[in-house]
Amino acid sequence: MVLDSVKKIVAERLDLPAEEITEDKTFAELGIDSLDTVELLMDLEDEIGMEIQLEEKLDTIGELVRFIESRQAEA
Repeated sequence: MVLDSVKKIVAERLDLPAEEITEDKTFAELGIDSLDTVELLMDLEDEIGMEIQLEEKLDTIGELVRFIESRQAEA
């Protein structure tokens, strides 16, 4: 579910087909810079209904998904 939400938001923001967004894609490969990441996280917070505070740098879609899933498990 988290992966689907991330793919949907990234696809909409970047105007890409969701099929092109895979867990192993880096944000750099997708053309996402630090400002885009902040905006993406804000959209994700709205979509999944939880605050996302990054304590570390995440490089791939999969790392972001696993980070969110671990925070959901803690809640």
